[in-house]
Amino acid sequence: MNYASSAHPDITAELPGWRATALFMLLLLGLLGLLGRGVYLQGIHDGFLQEKGNARYSRVIEVGAHRGMLTDRNGIPLAVSTPVESAWASPDEVEADSRQVKQLAQVLGMNVGELKSRLFDTSRDFVYLKRHLPPDQAEKVVGLNLPGISLQREYRRYYPAGEAVAQTLGFTGQDDNGQEGLELALQERLGGKSGSQRVIKDRRGHIVEDAGNLHAPKPGSDIALSLDSRVQHLAYRELSDAVKQHRAKSGAVVVLDARSGEVLALANYPAYNPNNRSKASSQMLRNRAIVDLFEPGSTMKPFTVACAIEQGKVRPESIINTERGVLTVGNKKIRDTHPEPMLTVAQIIQKSSNIGSAKIALSLEAQTLWQSLADSGFGAQTGSNFPGEASGRLRDAKTWQPIEQATMSYGHGISVSLLQLARAYTVFASDGELKPVSLLKLNVPALGKRVFSGGTAQALRAMLESVVQPGGTAPLAQVAGYRVAGKTGTAHKLENGRYIDRYVASFVGFAPVSDPRLIVAVMIDEPANGHYYGGLVAAPVFSKVTGAALHALNVPNDAPLDNVIAPPTDIVREEV
Repeated sequence: MNYASSAHPDITAELPGWRATALFMLLLLGLLGLLGRGVYLQGIHDGFLQEKGNARYSRVIEVGAHRGMLTDRNGIPLAVSTPVESAWASPDEVEADSRQVKQLAQVLGMNVGELKSRLFDTSRDFVYLKRHLPPDQAEKVVGLNLPGISLQREYRRYYPAGEAVAQTLGFTGQDDNGQEGLELALQERLGGKSGSQRVIKDRRGHIVEDAGNLHAPKPGSDIALSLDSRVQHLAYRELSDAVKQHRAKSGAVVVLDARSGEVLALANYPAYNPNNRSKASSQMLRNRAIVDLFEPGSTMKPFTVACAIEQGKVRPESIINTERGVLTVGNKKIRDTHPEPMLTVAQIIQKSSNIGSAKIALSLEAQTLWQSLADSGFGAQTGSNFPGEASGRLRDAKTWQPIEQATMSYGHGISVSLLQLARAYTVFASDGELKPVSLLKLNVPALGKRVFSGGTAQALRAMLESVVQPGGTAPLAQVAGYRVAGKTGTAHKLENGRYIDRYVASFVGFAPVSDPRLIVAVMIDEPANGHYYGGLVAAPVFSKVTGAALHALNVPNDAPLDNVIAPPTDIVREEV
């Protein structure tokens, strides 16, 4: 049989020769292309492959800088950064089934859904799962041994003094950067600069070797504050007791070094725990002594009298007609609760006569009185550099009406912060110089600014000492073993442009009178337990804080230990 003759013609036909040539050329071009690509990647553009290779086992991580410590003036730590671990993940490398994710969520105390959204978010190379883990939690994360999940060393701020100094120190955020208070104000010095480090990872994504620092972190500086922990704690203790006793809205205490202007204590109540701020309200975070304003009431009277003495208008023994308790200025009436026909200038301070103070103020040129108040630091920040510090309110003298000039003399129509008021009293505790205040420890006291002559300051010092004696408004401010001087203040609160029957009680004083070392200012906001006068509410706090602080600082006595005279049952109340 002839098979060839019976074959299909398409099978027996010969293929064209050019097809084999074309196929060979295509294969050759493909090989040349691969060879060229290899040469390009390995010899010319090898950085890309090197980077991808390194990414499999090498990673550059940030190394946080150790935040500087805040201490009190004696070196006692007030804010320290402690090392903690934070859990993070590289989503591209995470290998975890549902059971393992649930275990990790349980260990971290996280919602499973939230954890999954972080673990498998491949749009990011690095994601924190939870920061600042307690040591036992960090150990459990390591124990799960999950690929792509690691721990990173960070720092968490700790405040040993707790509530006592919370509003002054402020706090840091998750990244250990200052958010409030001195932590924020001193961020540049405390924060330091972060570094970077290259590490080697194993096939499960765990760091197994330190390959060296690329940039070493620069730690922050330690800073000594002006605060004295002993004085701070006792000021906070007495303030909190007083606020609770008088069922007040809030309160604040400032203690200054009368010689240098350094702030030895600055307490606020209510406060919060800076180590656990979950229950802290916005009101608790406020440093009321620096950022809140109030009308100072009769604590302003000494400045009016000092200005008049300086101008030669009156002397301490000058007699002022106090109009038997009623003075008409324009169509307004000023009243004294304790009517007197005549009072000396010294008695006007001792008994806190509104009418006497108003008449002395009206004897002065408005601009002269304004300048004296401005020179005493009112209407301007104290220079503490505390974030959000209030400057107070002292209106331009050109806008004053006679009634406003009169009422301003006893603390109505002017607003101050407690720190501002305490600083102003340095003119009486010194020989007429206004001292700058500082929240940082000073090696050399800053120079003050002359406001009144030494003679005027000494005259006011004697008047202010009479305030705490029988016949004055503040015998409850006396301190056993020390001569003290000061002034009470009681002021209606202003709300929606009208004075209401809620009060601010205050007292500012200094001791020992023979050589002043401390200035203590106390403010109690809205006492509601039956008493609201500064001499009954704020003066006792002054007495307790000042006495304990003088003993803590080993200040010598300048009076017999039995110098405290029992106050009469009916204490003279200052005019409101």
